Amino acid sequence: MTTAAAFSASSVHEFTLNTIDGKPAPLAAYKGKVLLLVNVASKCGYTPQYTGLQSLYAKYKDKGLVIVGVPANNFGGQEPGTNEEIATFCSRTYKVTFPIMSKVSVKGADQTPLYQYLTANNGGDVKWNFTKFLVGKDGKPVQRFEPGVTPDSPELAQAIEKALK
Repeated sequence: MTTAAAFSASSVHEFTLNTIDGKPAPLAAYKGKVLLLVNVASKCGYTPQYTGLQSLYAKYKDKGLVIVGVPANNFGGQEPGTNEEIATFCSRTYKVTFPIMSKVSVKGADQTPLYQYLTANNGGDVKWNFTKFLVGKDGKPVQRFEPGVTPDSPELAQAIEKALK
């Protein structure tokens, strides 16, 4: 998808990422679900948020929430690993069971189209790892949460619960 197409998209359901093992993962598969898209990194001060994200996923997955981890190495080289290394890290260190995608760029000249779409009308460029985009069942962004908003914060839980209704 081109930059122009990213800006003309009407929902995240028009985008496809690759799974951590390289298979196409059309976000259209999540129609009717609430998504929490999070740009993640393995060597960041916020990396322990994986624990909270996994807890959030366990709590709400049966109600329709899907957390999607999107590894990115845009900030301080904090996600230097290969997709295989990232998958192993997430599984062994944090017992992550939510979907983790292949590493992409979330800002800059090589920004993936999904993040062009997410940032265009939702606060501009991603500023650091673990920025969270809450997306409604219709595929439209609902709210953006900066990295300091932890997965166990009441404001995130309230926004998720509202989106799930």
